[in-house]
Amino acid sequence: MSVKILTDSTSYLNDQICRELDIKKISLSVSWDDLSMKEVDINNEEFYRMMEEKGIPKSSQPSVGEMFEEMKKVVANGDSLVCIFLSSEMSGTYSSALMVKEMVLEEYKDAKIEIIDSRSNCMQLGFAVIVGARAAKEGKTLDEVVEIVNQNIRRSRFLFIPDNLEYLKKGGRIGGAKALIGNLLKIIPILTVEDGKTAVLTKVRTKKNAVATMVDKVVKDSSIYGLREIVVHHINCYEEALELAKLVEEKLGVKAEIVDIGPVIGLHVGPGAIGLVYYTEKDIR
Repeated sequence: MSVKILTDSTSYLNDQICRELDIKKISLSVSWDDLSMKEVDINNEEFYRMMEEKGIPKSSQPSVGEMFEEMKKVVANGDSLVCIFLSSEMSGTYSSALMVKEMVLEEYKDAKIEIIDSRSNCMQLGFAVIVGARAAKEGKTLDEVVEIVNQNIRRSRFLFIPDNLEYLKKGGRIGGAKALIGNLLKIIPILTVEDGKTAVLTKVRTKKNAVATMVDKVVKDSSIYGLREIVVHHINCYEEALELAKLVEEKLGVKAEIVDIGPVIGLHVGPGAIGLVYYTEKDIR
């Protein structure tokens, strides 16, 4: 019996990584009044063009039926399962997964299924999934994989700079950043995710300063906790992401992969956002 990993599309893990590490993925969706689609079925360029035309869509979690089938497939094969999903403060995906687990257990009473709330999204979720999948590939037990995933959650950080706060405001995902509304023209916030919600790390006067401050935070964390892996996130601003990746390499001597943020998280943050996700050798929190 081996351990399998299931996550959701807001981890933004590419297909190659999922194939290499045998990661299963279920997709959240975006919908307008006249159209609904899984976020894995639309690229960013097309999505943001549609968002300009149709307005900001709603996002929705994967269907209970699809989740049930994915979980059932694994346990029916005699394997155990670790499911790692985006923050329960941001989506009902985690709570649905708990319900689906019970449904699967009714049919497969000896099945071993663990559901983990990553308390984040994007590559902060993605890194937790990757380290869990690597551990599973190495033959670690279910309990060992769960501990490694939870350890990574304690050791990761997500920093990002929105181009503006309107998308966070309209999407209702502004969390601890509410205090920024009404002061949009005077400051550039650096946001993070803590306790499963969007929060303000600090505020500066220009985007250039915000990027420099964000990188300085990574440098500081690296000196205290030790850096393991890092990625640059962006939403439709690849050239800026490229510059940020170069800056990271200059300051830290490591290469940072560039990863797009897809529609479900993107509709809450908006185009032009840029950020960093990384995890460390020691616990940050």
